[in-house]
Amino acid sequence: QVQLVESGGGLVQAGGSLRLSCTASGRTAGNYAMGWFRQAPGKEREFVAAVTWSGGNTFYLDSVKGRFTISRDSAKNTVYLQMNSLKPEDTAVYYCARGRGIRSAAGYEYWGQGTQVTVSS
Repeated sequence: QVQLVESGGGLVQAGGSLRLSCTASGRTAGNYAMGWFRQAPGKEREFVAAVTWSGGNTFYLDSVKGRFTISRDSAKNTVYLQMNSLKPEDTAVYYCARGRGIRSAAGYEYWGQGTQVTVSS
């Protein structure tokens, strides 16, 4: 089993920054991707960014390119999402996930509990 624990959410003004962290425990060996998804009230869960654990290849939602950066620290089994130039439309619950889906939520097997990000205008 794999457990994912997110942290780092909060309230920030538009234009500000936040860094989300997601630490994995349990069975951490293997070939997989770590992804961040978000879900705003009344909307479907949306892919934000992903990184392949072994090769470090990164993938982004078009609307966050140039503002968000995903990275991983293998020694700490942790993936980060640095979010800069935040906009009110980035407000959502952000979820960390592990699997092989890259952009598809259906391809992720393990999910964290979510962390709230609120961007005020």
